[in-house]
Amino acid sequence: MFASKGTQLSRTRAVPRFAQIRNYSNVATTRSNLFQVNPMKFNARPQQQMTSLSTINRVPTQHSFERKMSTQTEKAFEMILVEKKDKVGVVTLNRPKALNALCTQLIQELDQALKAFDSDPSVGCIVLTGSPKAFAAGADIKEMSSKTYMDVYKNGIFNELENVIKVKKPIVAAVSGYALGGGCELAMMCDIIIAGESAKFGQPEIALGTIPGIGGTQRLPRAVGKSKAMEMVLTGNPIDAQTAERSGLVSRVVPDDKVVESAMEVAKKISSFSQPIVQMAKECVNQTYESSLKEGLHFESRLFMSTFATNDQKEGMNAFVNKGKPSWKNN
Repeated sequence: MFASKGTQLSRTRAVPRFAQIRNYSNVATTRSNLFQVNPMKFNARPQQQMTSLSTINRVPTQHSFERKMSTQTEKAFEMILVEKKDKVGVVTLNRPKALNALCTQLIQELDQALKAFDSDPSVGCIVLTGSPKAFAAGADIKEMSSKTYMDVYKNGIFNELENVIKVKKPIVAAVSGYALGGGCELAMMCDIIIAGESAKFGQPEIALGTIPGIGGTQRLPRAVGKSKAMEMVLTGNPIDAQTAERSGLVSRVVPDDKVVESAMEVAKKISSFSQPIVQMAKECVNQTYESSLKEGLHFESRLFMSTFATNDQKEGMNAFVNKGKPSWKNN
């Protein structure tokens, strides 16, 4: 699931994409080499290496197999870093020489990582961040400059990046430095933005002879209003973190060295609640952008009623009545 281009999980055989694995009955026959990890290739710390499957006497279930595959492949990417802390999945854009410019490979790796965390039952929230200098400075202009209309039309440029908004679990963006062009648009696809004091948000595509193409002209006005969005899009001038907070683009501004820490605090709090209820709440808020007030209120009412069909609603309310702490079952 996490295997990246040109990377193998074993010296003797490559592990196929997890999505293509269907027959788990053959796992036992390959257990001697399937879970071997080369720490030099992944630059993994010794304590993070997988325990050999030879120590396990039974064939793993599908759930345990998914968990082992996820753990091993966290280090297999080339342009992102992936880790799991408590119940939070953390994805760090890691293309520093290009200021995390969004090239095809980085977008594909990000898509794979987010899908994996979204399907991981042990993860309740996701944090997406970059480097102190740049969250993402935009799309990869060198990669795009020679493309024709038919290239981008037929191949659906940035289609995989739009999958970010399909992730059911909340995504908290921890933004430091530049978030320009596609980087600003990526941040706006997330559910919450925590900005460092050095953060700068902008849509400078006008200076390149093009316009925003990943939601900048649509999501930005909804976040900051028409006039501010028009100024940013038509002049290409960025705004600083404080202006972004006043305009409603970001949730809060914190010191640069506290950005990821603050995002993690928010993500951990979200992860402490019932996952299906959190996802329903996220869906309701996002419905605001897709419907009228009347339709949105009807949608919210119906989804609110549906929570009474969950065990977690009973658990939460009973715990409140009895002055206890709920134990969420995520169902």
